[in-house]
This record gives sequence, structure tokens and C-alpha cells, in this order.
Amino acid sequence: MFFLFSLSCTNKDQVENSGVLGLLNAGSGTPEYFEFSNEAVNLNYKTYGDAKSSQDQKLIKESYLVFETGDIDKSYSNIVAVIKKYNGYIQDDSAEKDYYRIIRRLTVRIPTANFQNTIDDVSKNVEYFDTKQTTLRDVTEEFIDLEARLKAKKELEKRYLELLKKAKNVQELLEVEKELSHIREEIEAKQGRLKYLENKVSLSSINIEFYKTNSESKVTKSYGSKMWNAIVSGFDGLSTFFLGILYIWPFIIILIIVFFIIKRWLKKRKKNEANSKK
Repeated sequence: MFFLFSLSCTNKDQVENSGVLGLLNAGSGTPEYFEFSNEAVNLNYKTYGDAKSSQDQKLIKESYLVFETGDIDKSYSNIVAVIKKYNGYIQDDSAEKDYYRIIRRLTVRIPTANFQNTIDDVSKNVEYFDTKQTTLRDVTEEFIDLEARLKAKKELEKRYLELLKKAKNVQELLEVEKELSHIREEIEAKQGRLKYLENKVSLSSINIEFYKTNSESKVTKSYGSKMWNAIVSGFDGLSTFFLGILYIWPFIIILIIVFFIIKRWLKKRKKNEANSKK
């Protein structure tokens, strides 16, 4: 009695036309013979393909909104009220401040059924959007495909479990358990991907960025700031110059001494030349 494993699928993620052809006739005179091949169990995709036309579209919806506001806190309160109204929540909330602007950024998750209503209500309090962008990604095909592959993998798992019960020795037991381990890993991976897609489909994302521009005159303040920076830089440069002199004072003294020696020598030489002419 022996097991013949002929798993000849060329792609691990490809379904799983491979299956189990089990001549499970234990107790009969015929030896138990288990062959695994591409054509062993024909998992018919037509059944799953027909379901695609009747299944609702799976859309991942995302939006990105940017606008200026005169009151950061008021805009934040209005947005929070809209989010609560439509049963959403804030996933990320951050704020920053630079020389010109105060910025608030929110990542909102909202039930997909309330996606457009949320955007419309937020827009009521906005005079003008710097950016207003919405994207839709259809993942229906991937969703159907994952469900089909997952069903095929679970069917294959059942067949291997049947083989596990019929294993007659440790070697056969280990071989079947090894294959079962691989199948279960693939099942968990596909279940994880399906869960991720279901979350993205059921809860849409809205990224909102709103900011307030400082009311002070940018030109006046900027020009005055530049003048002050120039004055400070001038003092810094002067200080650096004097510090540099202090660093090289021994060389300066040597140069002064050499200068006086040369000057004295030239003066003495000139005097000697004048005396020799007399």
C-alpha cells in the first residue's frame, strides 16, 4: 500500500484544479490508492463565475479634501458633528503650525452607505476647496476570485483530512500533515486578504486637511524679519572675525616683528649707501 502524490499545479495561488482522487475503498480487496493531479477533482469555476453577475459590486471609496478656514476649532467641531451623525470615527488626527499656516489633518472612516452624505455635509460649511478628489476602486473580481480559491482550498483540505484518517504508518501521516500545513497557510492568507477587502469596502476613507492662514501681513513681517536677521548676521560675522584674529594672534605678532626687522634693515642699508656716496 502506498501514497502517490502528483501535485503538478504550476502556481500555488492558481486554483486548485488540483484535488484528491481517492479510491477510498478501504475494506475491499482493492488496495487503497490515492492520486493527486490537476484533473483529479475538477473544481468548476463556472459556478463561482455565475455568482459574479448576481453579487453586488465591491467598491473601495476614498476621498481627499483640502480647504482654508477662518476658524480651525469651529471647522473641527463641524466635521466631528457630521462624523457622529453618520456613525463614523476619526482614525488619525494630527496638527501642525508653521510660519504662515495652522494645519489640521484628519483621516475619517465612515460606513460606505454614508460616504457621499458625509462629504456633502462637510462641504456645506466650506466656501471653496483647494482640492476635492474622490476615487473608486472596484475589487469585485478580486473578491469573487478569493472566495472561489478559498472554497477550493477548504474542499482540498477536507480531502486531505480523509487521507489523514487512512494513513497506515508514520511516514504517510507526516506527508499528509505537511500538505495540510501548506493548505492551511494558504487558507489563512486568503481569509486575511478577504477580511482586509471587506473592511475597506464596508468603511470608506475620507482624508480631510483644513488650514488657517496667519492674519499678519506676510510681506511686512517677512521684510522686517529679514532686516533683523541681517543685523544679527552682521554682528555674528564681526564676532567671528575677532575670534579668528584671536586664534591666529601668534602669527600676527611674528609678522609684526618681521615687518619691523625688515624696515629697520632697509633703513640702515639706505643710510650706509648715503654715507658711502659721501
